[in-house]
Amino acid sequence: MPARPRLIALLLALAVTVLAGCSDGSAAADREPGDPVTSEEADTLAGLLHRNVTEGGADVTVTAPYAEGAVLTLTGEVDFASGTGRAQAVTTGSTGQATESRTLFFTDTDLWYGDVPGLTEALAAAGRPGATYLERPLSPLQAGGTASLVDVLVQLVLNLAAPADDDPRAILERGYTWQGQRTVDGQLASVYRTGSGATVVVSAEDELLLQYVTRLPDQTFDVTITLGDHGSRTITLPDDAETALVADYPQIADELGF
Repeated sequence: MPARPRLIALLLALAVTVLAGCSDGSAAADREPGDPVTSEEADTLAGLLHRNVTEGGADVTVTAPYAEGAVLTLTGEVDFASGTGRAQAVTTGSTGQATESRTLFFTDTDLWYGDVPGLTEALAAAGRPGATYLERPLSPLQAGGTASLVDVLVQLVLNLAAPADDDPRAILERGYTWQGQRTVDGQLASVYRTGSGATVVVSAEDELLLQYVTRLPDQTFDVTITLGDHGSRTITLPDDAETALVADYPQIADELGF
């Protein structure tokens, strides 16, 4: 998977500040893009990430055009209630053809890679027949640190959840603005911009997060996270028999590009 240096922390802060609300069509008619959010919207804004948890989970698509002509896309589902996810990670080149595809499982601490060409055979030769996944800790996101792009993306997805509502007064103080309305996957939605410049798209019907777009620190591309079909999810992580630790097989991990 592609790696990018200096994809710095602040992702927790980015996710925590991604709180948005929605407005109805009649209110939209009297507003201009860039107008501050209202007090009523601030109440909705404050509960957006917590609603992801109470809903349980969602389908998720993440796109990151990390280089000219190259896009990393994660497609799968996330269980916000348990903090787990799974996705197919596909890298596409300038021709539009997939150049690499992996199956991922993730939590807020660990990442599993599967469907890696040569992995099953290499692990069997090393005494682990039946193991089909390599597991490693997620790269820490801290000032001055580095992380692969896939690590950053899965953590950003899981950070779109909060254990409780935020304070609506904080939303009003952070400079959130209303940017208009549009349709996402057939749903009418309100668009907001956070004080940090991220874009949040929220369903006008049920006040659930539909899309989040942000510029990663020290990068020149935007990441777009789209959520759909919110509801309960059950994600079963690979078990011990299926999993080998990268730390136990460093040569295999190095040869296969982990």
